[in-house]
Amino acid sequence: MVRVMEYLRYLQDPHLVARFQLICGIRGTLSEPVPADISTSDSCRSVDKARSRNNGALHHHTAGETGNEQLTSMGVQRRIADVTDPRKLKHDMEDAPPNGAALSPGGESVAVRGSTLKPLRRNSLTGEAGQEFVIENRFLFYLFTFGTELGNELFYIIFFPFIMWNVDAFVSRRLIMVWVWVMYVGQCTKDVIGWPRPASPPVVKVEMFYNSEYSMPSTHAMSGTAIPFSLFFMTHGRWEYPYTLGFSLALCWCLLVCSSRIYMGMHSVLDVIAGILYSILILFFFLPALDMIDSFNLSSRYAPLVIVSIPLALALFSFTLDTWSTSRGDTAQILGVGAGVALASHVNQLLGLMPDLTADQLPLMVPTVSGGLVCSAILRLVLGVIVLVAIRALMKAITIPLVCWLFRVPSSDLRKARQHVEVELPYRYIVYGTMGFSVLFLVPLLFAYVENA
Repeated sequence: MVRVMEYLRYLQDPHLVARFQLICGIRGTLSEPVPADISTSDSCRSVDKARSRNNGALHHHTAGETGNEQLTSMGVQRRIADVTDPRKLKHDMEDAPPNGAALSPGGESVAVRGSTLKPLRRNSLTGEAGQEFVIENRFLFYLFTFGTELGNELFYIIFFPFIMWNVDAFVSRRLIMVWVWVMYVGQCTKDVIGWPRPASPPVVKVEMFYNSEYSMPSTHAMSGTAIPFSLFFMTHGRWEYPYTLGFSLALCWCLLVCSSRIYMGMHSVLDVIAGILYSILILFFFLPALDMIDSFNLSSRYAPLVIVSIPLALALFSFTLDTWSTSRGDTAQILGVGAGVALASHVNQLLGLMPDLTADQLPLMVPTVSGGLVCSAILRLVLGVIVLVAIRALMKAITIPLVCWLFRVPSSDLRKARQHVEVELPYRYIVYGTMGFSVLFLVPLLFAYVENA
């Protein structure tokens, strides 16, 4: 058991992340100088505050742990030999350059060759831009940036509707159900465990947007495992394509997303491994129940009530787990999308719209790619996304002032207003629930009208 704990601590060590980044050509830069008009005591406090933010702005101790098992307040997990000497750990952290800057053999910061960049997006909670870093391998930088985007909101806004409108609505709506459940369980688990992001230094923060959220497990790794392999299991046998090809694509997708989170400095190796295993465990129990859940959503007379109320109750529960953060709002909007899609599938069934294919119509053949097919798919996607963006803007403009008025919350500063549970929960749930409903009902109805016009 002791050796297992040692190995887990090793996998959580931020120096392991830093070594992976170094191999991939990511290096930190020198810190920015403190302005001359700031006093010594103020500059010390500024440096301490900056280090705290670079570490994810989350200070946490695990109750009941002592000696080698204690987590430091900076979230740093050194190897077992180093943790036994707290003075050495403190000395290392104080001498380490910010954001993983490179050191010479003499311990001095050195300049390195390559392109100097800053994180593309600011911290979603604090607005912090992050420190500059140097990339020495542009191919890996763009590859892992693409990989991490495969787990972000923008990708899902494009991917799920594209599958829904151009490939297979049956697979898409079930895939959304898997995504909603995996992401909800993952986000709640993060808030319960409360582990911080890998410490910087030694880790270089290539991404800052999610830096203030908790780390364990990696929800990117969870979705990056659940989505491609669920897509493979749902389409194999329903569509005709080689088994090896489908499995290989799912595996490459999964590995790219998971490794990108270590490259970005957002997760330890342990976070990613835990996310993969956690996702597999969820799929093991959820996929066999998918037929029953989908059948209930389509045909039960109580489906609308259950579809709306259960996700809302789950969102309320998630809001009690931690203080305000962007992840809390993300959880509400994910549940809203799932409820909207499920409700749309029930309405489609009642109206006889978009019926599922029968067994004698399967398996489906992959169509020959042609210019007309590609243009039609792109046109559908662009038109549908325009409609969704318009619906989102309209619902947001209506919902936020209305909810603020109902609960007597000042609406002059929308950022502060949305930090109130009574504002953010209905706003996210209603707006994104409407978008989910539109994806499966309103937009396909619009397509049918245009095609028949």
